[in-house]
Formats: sequence, C-alpha cells, structure tokens
Amino acid sequence: MSNIAYSIREALRHFRRNWSTVFGAIVTISLSLFIIGVFVLGSAMVTNLVGDVEDRVTIQAFLSDTAERESVDALQAKIEGWSNIDSVRYKSKDEALQEYKETMSNRNATDAVAALDGENPVPASLVIKLDDPQQVEAVANRLISDADFVKVADDTDDVGASVQYGRETVERLFSVTNYVRIAALVLVGLLTFVSFVFINNTIRLAISARRREIAIERLVGASNGFIRGPFVAEGVLEALIGSALAIAALHFGSAALSSRLENSLQFLSFTLPPRVMMQTYGGLVVAGLILGTFGSIIAMRRYLKV
Repeated sequence: MSNIAYSIREALRHFRRNWSTVFGAIVTISLSLFIIGVFVLGSAMVTNLVGDVEDRVTIQAFLSDTAERESVDALQAKIEGWSNIDSVRYKSKDEALQEYKETMSNRNATDAVAALDGENPVPASLVIKLDDPQQVEAVANRLISDADFVKVADDTDDVGASVQYGRETVERLFSVTNYVRIAALVLVGLLTFVSFVFINNTIRLAISARRREIAIERLVGASNGFIRGPFVAEGVLEALIGSALAIAALHFGSAALSSRLENSLQFLSFTLPPRVMMQTYGGLVVAGLILGTFGSIIAMRRYLKV
C-alpha cells in the first residue's frame, strides 16, 4: 500500500512539473479512444439500422379468392408452428387494397382504383415475419413446396409466383450488411492497434525525458517494481482522464448527431439503446486502462535492463 501511495504521489508531482508532456499524453489517449468510440458507435448504429431494415423483410403468400377461410386458417396455424417463424398475419383483400392506396399515394393511385369500377383485383395474403430474416429464402421454398399452400395459392399453375419476398433485393441487402459488419470489426481492431502504437510512443517520450532519474534509482538499488510504479500510475491516471474526455465528447456528439439525422430521415431510428452506449463507454475506460498500463510497462523495458 505504501508503494501504491508513493507511486500516486510521484505521478501527481510529475503532472505538475511536466504538465505539457502529460497534456500531450492525455490528448493522444483521448483522441485515440474518441476515434475508436466513433467507429464502435458508428458500427453499432449501422448494425441497428440494418437490423431495422432486416426486420422489415417479410414473405407475402398470396391466396386465391376462392380459398375457404377454414383452409387458410389451418395453413396459418401450420406455418406458425414452423421453426424461425416470428408471426403470421392474415391480410384481407380490403386491407391489401388500402395498403396499395397508401403506398402509391403519389402515383395517382386514387384514379387507378376508381378505374377498377368497384372491383378489387388485389389478392388476400399471409404476411410471414421471421425470427432470422437471413433464412427467408429457405422458408419461402418450404412454403412453395407445401401441399396445403398449393391448394389455396393465388396461382396454382405457378405456385412460386404466389410467394414474394423481393429475392434479389434481399440478397443484395444481406450481402451489404455482412460486408458492413466485417468492415466495422476490422476497422475497430486496426484503430485499436494504431492507438496503442501512438500511446506507447507518447509514454516512451515522457519516460525518456526522465531516464536520468531512472538511472539514479537503479544505482541506489531500487527494484524494478519500485521504479515502474510511478510511471504505471501516471499512465493509469492519463488513461482515466483521456477516456473521460473521449466519453464526454462521444456522448454529446452522438446525441446531437442522432437528433439531426432523425429530423432529416424520420423513417429511420438513429438512437442507440442505453445498454449499447454504457457498454461502449465501459469498454473505452477498460481499453484506456489497458493501453495506459501496458504502454507504460512496455515503454520502460529498455530502461530497466541490467
């Protein structure tokens, strides 16, 4: 405990005597952690947006106008029992026509519907939502080959035409989202490594400026642990201050940016769950402590050799 207290006192004393060097180390740690945090939160935001888009991936199983409701209800209950099915909703012809009007409101949908002279050509359907949208093609193929669906399908001659899920669009979406997730992981890992190199070099410069002090301590018989203590404590304090500054900048910056994005793109949500934010902040503190501690230890190795 006495060594720990001594190390902290010496670290604070060095803060006062060499504030410019300490300030440089804190700024380096803060900027490094801030950049890492930006990419972590950015990748989390992209992943959240991708999840929202993926959640909108559904399968539309169009039904024949002559299909009996009992058969449709039995098919719906059957599909709900399949694995990876989140929900199955029956959409009537009237609901489908109303949805068409709302979707096509800017394309003269009212005139098009009026020209139908009271007829409703839009078929009823079962809207199938999945637990894992990546399995949409497998579920669609299973539905096409299901004998009960073939009996009530809108087009019995070409059952596949009665099942729609935007195959090409979905495939492109999943391809892009996978690339985004991989790129985010690679970038965060690369930035962590680069940050460690910068922080290590900054701490090494600070230690190099005090190499005479270290040499004198070694001459009087001080142990490596005793010599290393103040520098490790200094690295930890610099890491804590730097991570606190980075977290503050991230917190206020992400709040301002997300509100602006949501005002511009109201159909998307850019707000991250509090759990994700707290995990990111905690991860930055831990990363800062690791970088500061091991950066100090590694930077001192050359000065502690016999």
